[in-house]
Amino acid sequence: MRDTFPLLETTDFPAIKRRALDTLQMNLGYLCNLACIHCHVNAGPNRTELMDRATMETALAVIDRFDIRTLDLTGGSPEMNPEFRWLVEQARARDVHVMDRLNPTLMEEPGYDWIGPFLAEHDVEVVASLPCYSKENVDAQRGNGVFEASIKALKTLNELGYGQGDPDRVLNLVYNPLGPSLPPDQAALEADYKRLLDDEFGLRFDRLFTLANMPIKRFGAILLAKGQFEDYMTLLKNSYRRDNLAGVMCRDLISVDYRGRLYDCDFNQMLGLPLGGDERRPTLADLLERTEVPAAIAVADHCYGCTAGQGSSCGGALS
Repeated sequence: MRDTFPLLETTDFPAIKRRALDTLQMNLGYLCNLACIHCHVNAGPNRTELMDRATMETALAVIDRFDIRTLDLTGGSPEMNPEFRWLVEQARARDVHVMDRLNPTLMEEPGYDWIGPFLAEHDVEVVASLPCYSKENVDAQRGNGVFEASIKALKTLNELGYGQGDPDRVLNLVYNPLGPSLPPDQAALEADYKRLLDDEFGLRFDRLFTLANMPIKRFGAILLAKGQFEDYMTLLKNSYRRDNLAGVMCRDLISVDYRGRLYDCDFNQMLGLPLGGDERRPTLADLLERTEVPAAIAVADHCYGCTAGQGSSCGGALS
């Protein structure tokens, strides 16, 4: 698989600084039951990298030290980490808001029927991937049978009280474009999702997040193989909106990989671009030695993916 970082490293993207640290986003490992073509993590069933409990304990110490209020869990499929439930329980005991970036098909796999009841028991916000309301598009992007399994799992979450307007049972869905294009208007697409999913399946959710595909890892390699990389980067740069700089997620977030190393966002993590571009590669343990969170943020050309059009972050469109 070709690495796109050498094509992204030299950049004219504006310098930005971190404001504070409100969210710790932890990648619990790259293991996943799917291998989606848009995946910027290159996750899949054969990945073995998983965060251990000792690293999670250090993360909890960082949460305590800096009074971090949101823990954002991602992967791979974070629930496939054997320590997932322990970590959630520890965070909730601290009254930390927990978000789980859920691949809903995992709930339909043998041995994972505990996911829905566990998330509901601990008031975990669910951010579930459903890249389209069309079976054909979802299966083309994620594999045959994925749409049907996703709908079944999401309906189970509805039965557990998710997506019904309860602030303790929030269910958000995530949309990704099928190819090298920008997401459509988030509000309009959310209305279409809500109408069509309710009419067809009686399925309800709270919000739709539209995310641009990042030109890195698996998706970046596909762009290179198809000769579409340069055109996609031109689209991102030509669609740049300066107003989106104020809302990019890295201003209030730090990303942690399964080894405890720190990055400015999940995308930088996948490119191996450490926190603030620090060549010493800082870790969670290093944060425990500091009284302030580092302000410097490392940028490269892929950052245009967060600021193009409506903007794109882990919380959806920025404008």
